[in-house]
Amino acid sequence: MTALWVLVALAVLAGGAWRLRWARDRARALHAPFPPDWRAMLAGVPLYRRLPAAERERVELAARRLLQRVGFIGCGGLEVTDRMRLVIAVQAAMLVAHRDPRAYDALYSVLIYPAEFVVEDQEEDEFGLVTVGQRALSGQTIDVSRIVLSWQDIEAGLAGDDGYNVVLHEFAHHLDHLSDGTLSQGGLSLRSAYDDLCAAVDRDEDTLIDPYGAEDLVEFFATATEVFFERAASFRATHPALHAQLRDFYRVDPAEWPEAR
Repeated sequence: MTALWVLVALAVLAGGAWRLRWARDRARALHAPFPPDWRAMLAGVPLYRRLPAAERERVELAARRLLQRVGFIGCGGLEVTDRMRLVIAVQAAMLVAHRDPRAYDALYSVLIYPAEFVVEDQEEDEFGLVTVGQRALSGQTIDVSRIVLSWQDIEAGLAGDDGYNVVLHEFAHHLDHLSDGTLSQGGLSLRSAYDDLCAAVDRDEDTLIDPYGAEDLVEFFATATEVFFERAASFRATHPALHAQLRDFYRVDPAEWPEAR
């Protein structure tokens, strides 16, 4: 009996030592600098090129955590590459680098389609009539564990400074989901700016924030986040109060970053 307990104790100690080594190796990998070839893959990401040195290190650390924990799965025949993972992870990391790099720990997978994907949809009108159909989407945040993205739309977002960025949009939705929607519904004071956007859309005016943000406060928060990062200087000048709200929430001010190198 004594010999058996000795064997059990040795096994427990061995298992503990293995877990300790695994945790140490993982922590070492997490804090290692981005390899030069990773940074080369990100050369086509304007937001990444704008990051000041200290900010870049912070974002890269948050991106590494996301890359370690989340599965990136190709759908519709798409083969996911390292560049795809990096482009998504680095941009998503910008939202949490100063707040909490662990904010995505509940996220299990990012599903990537080659282009827009079709989902079943139903709408109920004011009389209770339900219409069932299909909708083509560029991104979808299903719950806190899954995000779906169109790679074609991600690439389109890298092509200019039009304030369109499906990665920022869907990961902003993820943060809102983590709060059970209370973030967009009152955690931030968005109502006044949202009402202004709705009024401008009704007048058929050009708006800095995508008119899609007038759908509801949930979409407004996500579309405003896109412009806050993508067109930071214009956003600060046009929507100073909303800019201050998002600056305090994300704890960073992209308007202070230099232009893309």
